[in-house]
Amino acid sequence: MAGPHTIEHVPTFCPLCVSRCGATATVADGTFTALEPDPSHPTGQALCIKGKAAPEIVYHSERLLHPLRRVSPKGAARPRFARISWDEAEETVAERLTGIARESGPESVVFASASPSTSAMSDSVDWVMRLRRAFGSPNFCVYMELCGWGRYLAPLYTFGAPVPGVYMPDLERAGCILYWGYNPSVSRLVHATSTVAALRRGARLVVVDPRRAGLAGRADHWLRVRPGTDGALALALTHVMIEQGWFDREFVGRWTNAPFLVRSDDGRLLRASALGAGADTDASVAWDRIAGGPVVVDRVRGGAAADHTRLALSGTVEVMTVDGPIRCRPVFDLVAERCRAMAPAIASEITGVPALDIERAARTLWESRPLAFYTWSGLEQHGNVTQTVRAIHQLYALTGCLDAPGGNVAFAGVPTNRIDGVELLAPEQRAKALGVAERPLGPARFEFITGEDFYAAALDGRPYRARALVAFGANLMMAHGQSARGRGALAALDFFVHADMFMNATAEQADIVLPVTSAFESEALRVGFEVSQEAQSLVQLRRPVAPPRGEARSDMQIIFALARRLGLGDHFFGGDIEVAWRYQLAPSGVTVEQLRAQPEGVRVPLRTVHRTYAMDTGGVPRGFDTPSGVVELFSEELADHGYAPIPEFTEPGISTRSRPDLASRFPLTLSCAKSLWFCETQHRNLPGLRSRAPDPQVEIHPDTAASRGIAAGDWVRIDTPVGSALARAKLTAGLDPQVVFGQHGWWQGCADGGFPGYPPVGQGSANLNAVLSLTPSDPISGSSPLRASVCEVRPADPVGA
Repeated sequence: MAGPHTIEHVPTFCPLCVSRCGATATVADGTFTALEPDPSHPTGQALCIKGKAAPEIVYHSERLLHPLRRVSPKGAARPRFARISWDEAEETVAERLTGIARESGPESVVFASASPSTSAMSDSVDWVMRLRRAFGSPNFCVYMELCGWGRYLAPLYTFGAPVPGVYMPDLERAGCILYWGYNPSVSRLVHATSTVAALRRGARLVVVDPRRAGLAGRADHWLRVRPGTDGALALALTHVMIEQGWFDREFVGRWTNAPFLVRSDDGRLLRASALGAGADTDASVAWDRIAGGPVVVDRVRGGAAADHTRLALSGTVEVMTVDGPIRCRPVFDLVAERCRAMAPAIASEITGVPALDIERAARTLWESRPLAFYTWSGLEQHGNVTQTVRAIHQLYALTGCLDAPGGNVAFAGVPTNRIDGVELLAPEQRAKALGVAERPLGPARFEFITGEDFYAAALDGRPYRARALVAFGANLMMAHGQSARGRGALAALDFFVHADMFMNATAEQADIVLPVTSAFESEALRVGFEVSQEAQSLVQLRRPVAPPRGEARSDMQIIFALARRLGLGDHFFGGDIEVAWRYQLAPSGVTVEQLRAQPEGVRVPLRTVHRTYAMDTGGVPRGFDTPSGVVELFSEELADHGYAPIPEFTEPGISTRSRPDLASRFPLTLSCAKSLWFCETQHRNLPGLRSRAPDPQVEIHPDTAASRGIAAGDWVRIDTPVGSALARAKLTAGLDPQVVFGQHGWWQGCADGGFPGYPPVGQGSANLNAVLSLTPSDPISGSSPLRASVCEVRPADPVGA
């Protein structure tokens, strides 16, 4: 006789992407059956189709359930694996890694992770970094150059802080919202729902995107920019704002280095030491308009010896120095000149955005303040990303809305102990990060290495040979350009261990494959949900809603077990995850017991503090965490390394304009965008999702398609200078006729739904990244030009014909 029917509704959150939407899991008779939004959660107003497919992920027939060891040679057409025990797997990994580190140094072992923005690795990525640092490796491959550089690290060279990565848009108070290269409807649903609410109360919306996708259809201004020319558009918008006087003079004069004088002879900031009389050698100099002479400004705090309202922002002055008279101009004057060269009429020819639309959008950005903004990988996957985001940061600084209500603010966070192990890696090891010599200001400076540099180290031994890889869910072959080179790099490794839920093209190159639980089969701690003060004040311990399948273990369990095997257990609380969480939570006053008793989470009372840069600290304002203490429109750090100190626009390295030699064969601009239905390279094996999007698509203008004999739904071949990939044509009238949009991540078959898979490279491949190049990459960050290349689209034989 059957037992009583039980249904449990468990408060939780979905960690499958950066939105981390609050949700309720339904468990019927011990089976996880549904995931639905939880409106009582600060991120739970809606749940995307991917989150709702969570039960399919948990119970999928192709899940990895046991540790595996490779038994076929690397490079075999059909890799074969044998089941082994966890004990054998851990012992093998520890033995091989310690041996390689002993022979070639721990830097020869690279660690990798799926992006925490597009996977459940947000549960454990800090612990992966702690393991890497404790082991002694400075090399972490986590796609920072493709998904994060423009939000977290490049802003350090303007604001000294991650804007907008940490200084999030205050959507509840914003008068105007700017989304640039960001479609929250597919990337961060909680931002989409909050934006809709803001529009209902009267906020304005400006969207910069080559596609009229998501909220662009509701925008007051949709600026259809040609892919890769966003920097030119930012300079043009800034020009209009400066010419019209639409900038916050108080903020610009006091809290940026706009008044600092730049020498005409060497293009560097004028130093007080040049004035003689024993002046502070490190201080900068401005021009006092009233006194008609130079004045020293405090380089550390940005305060001026004279009232900042007296400091000149324009004009050329002659300053008497110890070396004679030198003509100088304020930084702001040089910024205005750079932007003047990209006036709307000029920018329109480059970007495709009508000049009048640029002028109208600039007016809205100014008149509808406070302005909150956010950017995403639509900007980051370009070979000119650093100067592009610097240009946008410059524009935003002029509005004076940073750290102000309704602008981008740092919502107060729950106090915790840091767990990423930054103190465990010696400086001499940090200096060995791959790529730091070539790009000293790029991701490697912060221990994040690019795919390009990892491949060079594995294949060519530059600057030393990468011999081993420890990867947690990182499908490197599919996520980076030049997939064939990626496969070669993985095959060249002496040892490779990969932890994942499913076998994929990258895991097939591994020596040891470890089975990982889904996010819904394991506990995970989340401190803060980022998007608002209410969200950031929430601490939640996500409880399992299904038992682990087979012998699968969570990433956390694998990390802590490997740490013990590697002799690093002391850095991992003796291998006890709960003790580790207690340490992490100690400053918060929240306990693990409280969190288990309250699965909906514990709310810590916190209050947002605005304009912290102006707070008094011992008689001087706090300022910004930049070398000068103010927002740096002119970056000396960039100048010191030979880069343009003031934002500039550079045409994409592979375009019909920069490469006229390619234009006749590849006359179209090729870009790509996230899919609504899948998380990057994942989940195409789920019937509930694949039935909605059965085939790879390329969006193309109807006229462009017709001129090539292509009808809607036809199979086509996307040809690039690197190779060809297959897709079905989707006709999109809103696109520029010279621009097409593909989809990356296509490889996985869906046997349960009867949908085919595709080879990751070669004949019959639908992998867009296989035909995109890693180079020419951004000279500062090494970001690949995955979203601005050239192509031709031609009819192709139907797949399977």
